[in-house]
Amino acid sequence: MERLRKLWRSRTMTFGVPLLLYLIGGSFGLREFAQIRYDVHKLHGKVDPALKEKLKQNTVTLESEYEKLNKTDLNNWENIRGPRLGEDSRNVQKQQREALRLRTQ
Repeated sequence: MERLRKLWRSRTMTFGVPLLLYLIGGSFGLREFAQIRYDVHKLHGKVDPALKEKLKQNTVTLESEYEKLNKTDLNNWENIRGPRLGEDSRNVQKQQREALRLRTQ
């Protein structure tokens, strides 16, 4: 009995064994949570074939974007500042657009 009590009070039993149990139990628990994550990803990762076809039709090519940029006029533009703190952005931008419209007419 004395031997068992002495063994139980040793540093290995009070610190080492609980640490090992915690590490091993944590790895099994983490494995279960990770498996749930991968199972959910498999379920939500599947795409409907009709939606997949629709997405293929709406692909944007580099050439089409280049054509859009060529059509826009990048040399004639006006810098409009953003609102300061405490200013109403819609009113400020409306005033700036009105002033710009009056200048161009």
